[in-house]
Order: sequence, then structure tokens, then C-alpha cells
Amino acid sequence: MNAKNSIHPPITFYTANTPNGLKVSLYLHEAGLAHRQVNVDLSAGEQKQPAFLSLNPNGKIPVIVDHERDLTVFESGAILTYLATKTGVLQPMTQAKAIAVNQWLHFQIGGIGPMLGQLWWFLHGSKTRNAEAIERYRKESLRLIGVVDMKLARSAYLATDEYSIADIAAFAWLRTYYELDLDLTPFPDVRQWLTDIEARPAVQKAIAANRGASEATEAQEA
Repeated sequence: MNAKNSIHPPITFYTANTPNGLKVSLYLHEAGLAHRQVNVDLSAGEQKQPAFLSLNPNGKIPVIVDHERDLTVFESGAILTYLATKTGVLQPMTQAKAIAVNQWLHFQIGGIGPMLGQLWWFLHGSKTRNAEAIERYRKESLRLIGVVDMKLARSAYLATDEYSIADIAAFAWLRTYYELDLDLTPFPDVRQWLTDIEARPAVQKAIAANRGASEATEAQEA
């Protein structure tokens, strides 16, 4: 695992260049939270070593350690919810809005992430090409994107009229459409939403930091 620096801010963030890692990076930069990024080399299996398993027994990134509270949190959705609750940044001010954010966050976790993740695997990870699986996951991915598009036709953001952790979670996955051969032409509101979010300064910083996680690993292996 490669730390970006030796300084120890309040949060240590274990990540890799994946959509789930990007989710947390997006929030940390949006909220302006000081953190130390530790890049986990997934290809070398660092996430399966005892040191990492002591943080997350499931051996997955992302993980944060909040040194102010001596608290470790894993699972990207749990981390987003924890940080929003702790800081109040992007935290809905009413119960109705909080419920809306929570349901769309779970929509991403239970639908968008698994379907796009499986599509990525059968396109890029599997040693054998399975046309039936690719078609099945592409079709379901497009259906889910259509659901998002219908919602965005009624509001600027996914859960409410304000940017939230639901947008962060969905954006991190839906921006990978080009890697998955997904045609967004039928979804104009999703395309505009992606463009608007990507233009946010904090998002640009987070994307660069997430990309840096991959580059740091490559440099370490070179």
C-alpha cells in the first residue's frame, strides 16, 4: 500500500482506481476534508493481506479510518452516509429529502453498481467471451440508466433539487459508460447531468486523485 504523504490528517482513506473508490474521493474533496490517501494495489492482492483485512474483513476498498473518533468504516455507501452525517455537508435538511437521498443511494448500490460491474467484468475481466451474459447485463444497465434519466427529467439532481451523496454514488459508476459500450444517446438528461457534475472543481480534483491511485500503483510496479 502506497501512502501519498507521511502527514497524518484526521482521515486515512484506503482506495484504488475504481468507481467505488471514486465515490469516497468525490465526497472528501467536495467537503474539503483533510485526508491521507493510501493506494491499495489490487492486482498485487494487498487488499487480501492481514493488515488490510484488519480494516475490512471482506478485503475490499474503499475504507476510511476517522482518527478523531478512532473509527473504521468500510463499504462506500456506509462511508458516504457516515461522512455526510458527521460533517453536515450534502446532508439533507428535511426528513423527506433524507429518505429520497437514501433510497437513490441504495438504488445505485443495489442496481447500478452490480449491473455495470458485471458488464465490465464480462467485457474486460473474463478470459472467455460470453455474449449472453454481456447482452443480459448491458440490457439491464440501460434499463437502470433509463430510470435515472426519467428522474432527471424532473429535477436537476437525482434525489432532490440539490446535489447529494446519491448523485456522487451514481456519477462514479455512470461516468464509466464509455468503457462499457453503453450508448447514452437516448438519455439526454443523464448526459447533461454527467456533464454538469464533472464540471465541479471538487469532482475534477477527485477524478485526478483517483487516477493517481492507479498511476502510483503502476509506478510502484515498474
